[in-house]
Amino acid sequence: MKQLYYLLILVLSTNVAMAQNKDELAIRAILKAQEASWNRADLRAFMKGYWESDSMLFLGKNGPTYGYTATLNNYLKSYPDTAHTGKFTSTLVSVKKLSKRYYMVVGQWHLQRSAGNVGGYYSLLFRRLNGQWLIVMDHTS
Repeated sequence: MKQLYYLLILVLSTNVAMAQNKDELAIRAILKAQEASWNRADLRAFMKGYWESDSMLFLGKNGPTYGYTATLNNYLKSYPDTAHTGKFTSTLVSVKKLSKRYYMVVGQWHLQRSAGNVGGYYSLLFRRLNGQWLIVMDHTS
């Protein structure tokens, strides 16, 4: 009887852990899709992970940029061809649940490219909107 009790606890705790991880898995899938889009030099597809709103915030070395369209336009200007987009790799440092509607992601990025390699760190704030996880704030350095 005692073994059955422990088995039941194990099964229930595994199911709860899996339920808690489905959001994190969805966020990780978005990041993988973004990496693949970037490596195809498809910056419009890369932006599908972002909130399409004027309230979306990108914070980089040139200061804040507000809005999805302004951020996309900055990407298109800064990375006009494959010599500039290069090969993107990212290593996740932390994926942390802040609440039912928010996750914070911290990672390290690197671009290997003929125009010169670059890299740094980023923090992303994901928000669950209409059943979908989207980046509402990106701070990249």
